[in-house]
Amino acid sequence: MSASGGTKAIVAALAANLSIAAAKFVAFVFTGSSAMLAEGIHSVADSGNQALLLLGGKRAARERTPEHPFGYGRERYFYAFVVAVVLFTIGALFSLYEGWHKISHPEDLESPQWAFGVLIFAIIAEAFSFRTAIKESNAIRGNQSWVSFIRRSKSPELPVIVLEDLGALLGLIFALFGVTMAVVTGDAVWDGIGTLMIGVLLAVIAVILAVETKSLLIGEGAGPEVEKQIRTALEGSPEVNKVIHMRTLHLGPEEILVAAKIAVPHDDTAAEVARGIDEAERRVREAVPEARVIYLEPDLYRETAASGGGAPSGSA
Repeated sequence: MSASGGTKAIVAALAANLSIAAAKFVAFVFTGSSAMLAEGIHSVADSGNQALLLLGGKRAARERTPEHPFGYGRERYFYAFVVAVVLFTIGALFSLYEGWHKISHPEDLESPQWAFGVLIFAIIAEAFSFRTAIKESNAIRGNQSWVSFIRRSKSPELPVIVLEDLGALLGLIFALFGVTMAVVTGDAVWDGIGTLMIGVLLAVIAVILAVETKSLLIGEGAGPEVEKQIRTALEGSPEVNKVIHMRTLHLGPEEILVAAKIAVPHDDTAAEVARGIDEAERRVREAVPEARVIYLEPDLYRETAASGGGAPSGSA
């Protein structure tokens, strides 16, 4: 993901949520609708989440230090995980409580036209924000399905914004449903039901985000296609006979650590091996620019005709 693309989507979502939050709270004051209050809290939580994503991106750009020799790229994963926690604790739990309270103690809506006007405005604003997130995501999603993109993306910001905006749009529809049914039937319990639906929706999205960002935070390797490109680049170097084994790790969304044991010709001198490693590293960085940190260990590889395979002379 380009940093500019992710930042553009975050800023668009932040601007939309701040304006929508203010409108929702005004509607709550005039209507007393729990769905409008839940949606207002939802928008405030989303605004805080986008601020956290921006903060994470800024902190991740810091230079490496002796204490953090591989830099701070994973700060973006940490703040994305915090977003999931905030979305659950503030958005989902509050909405669930407010919905239960409204169903237990229903109160008639006042001036429902305020709620309808604000919800229509919010749906339009969220649609523009969602459109921006979709557009920026499509630039890097390629042929992946949306489920695959959410699960496999190494950059947390766009999947988070896409899911948040999707949740915001569905939440607004649920709120509109609850308020409409309350007005049509004259039963304020429907307002509480709409609020409960919002709470369940936010909880589901929070769990999905928490699971995916936890995996990134713990540490994920490069995808199969990227690893194949790295292996091809290494073995395409005349100084490398074979990649004996290789490990990759994302130090950040756009930074990959590559550690590999490579087989080199047994009669090469130390100087020739060193030049070969330098050339292999150059080829890898040319093929995969995200491979910023590369450690290559030279070894000898002895073919064994009897087994039809081979084994390194050193330890693997």
